[in-house]
Amino acid sequence: MLLAELRNPNRGFDAVVVGEPQRTFYGNQFGNTFELFNHYGVPLWVPEVGGAIDPTNEAHELIMLMFGGISKGERNRIKMRVRTTMEAQAKIEGRFLGGRAPYGYRLMDAGPHPNPSKAADGKRLHRLEPDPLTAPYVARIFEEFVQGQGLYLIAEGLTKEGIPCPSAYDRARNRHRSGVAWSKSAVRAILPNPRYTGRQVWNKQHKQEELLDVNDVTQGHVTKLKWNSEEQWVWSEAVVHEPLIDTETYEKAQALLSANGRPAKQRKPRRTPRPYVLRHLLHCGVCERRMEGTWNNGRAHYRCKFPVEYVLANKIEHPRTVYVREDRILAELDPWLGRIFDPAALEETVRALIDAQNNEMDRSPIDYEQQTIDRVLLAA
Repeated sequence: MLLAELRNPNRGFDAVVVGEPQRTFYGNQFGNTFELFNHYGVPLWVPEVGGAIDPTNEAHELIMLMFGGISKGERNRIKMRVRTTMEAQAKIEGRFLGGRAPYGYRLMDAGPHPNPSKAADGKRLHRLEPDPLTAPYVARIFEEFVQGQGLYLIAEGLTKEGIPCPSAYDRARNRHRSGVAWSKSAVRAILPNPRYTGRQVWNKQHKQEELLDVNDVTQGHVTKLKWNSEEQWVWSEAVVHEPLIDTETYEKAQALLSANGRPAKQRKPRRTPRPYVLRHLLHCGVCERRMEGTWNNGRAHYRCKFPVEYVLANKIEHPRTVYVREDRILAELDPWLGRIFDPAALEETVRALIDAQNNEMDRSPIDYEQQTIDRVLLAA
């Protein structure tokens, strides 16, 4: 926000004062941002240099780079201390360290936080407790799987009986999913979860910083979650919440999942170098599910694959796969964008966008996006 405000000629400040430079700049951030202050004529004051930083003074630059190194080292030490503490809490205490409760469980209050300062702020501990509505279905999934039923057969049986899938049962935290029916991937996500044995498991994922652009390191990093190998998982030494299955059943399920050399873990999404202009923006007109990009015959397409279990749940007529070519959409979309953003229609278009934004909180992200497009189209 501060860097964006530098570009504002009517900004409400004449200079920026840094109270603690070792907490402000990390690594080489000073070198990447100070040029912006110079460009827009905003002095950067630091007490350690006795006033405003002089861009021509090498001593000033060395001091600021030193603070960046101090900040980076301290950050790494804090990360190590926090991870060591969390590992001990998960392993020895079996403490629930945050996140969402897996399907089949719900979060319950476990008393005040043991840290007095956090307890004073109202923070409390939580524990996992079986959800009386969904816990039996977790046990059923494991039982049927170890008896030899496949993922699709299990999903089909649950759908036929009208049992809500995880995304339908808790729509508040799964608004990005359709919630139509049980899918093989939903069953597949439940089976490798070791928490159903009653033990707390931590460190299944870790945060990893990746460059936004390998050709321009000054753009910084983005933090992504990566899966750890099972050897890195931290298990609680004792059973800390009520198990939904026994350890023997869990181990049998993992052996079956790992059969034929297939790893018992979630498959990572495949990256593609091909550009899809309308990625994540198109929805099927029959089932309203989001369409996925696919490359056929040298052209970009979007498709909707409608699994059989969705047909069972919706009882609607839907082709097995629906395809639409991207270039045919763009041929109509480009002139439309030209009309609504034409200078003569711009005022009406902006009014329609603001109108839609005012009601954003009352809609789901998909509804908001679609209704915004509809309003702009009507305005044009």
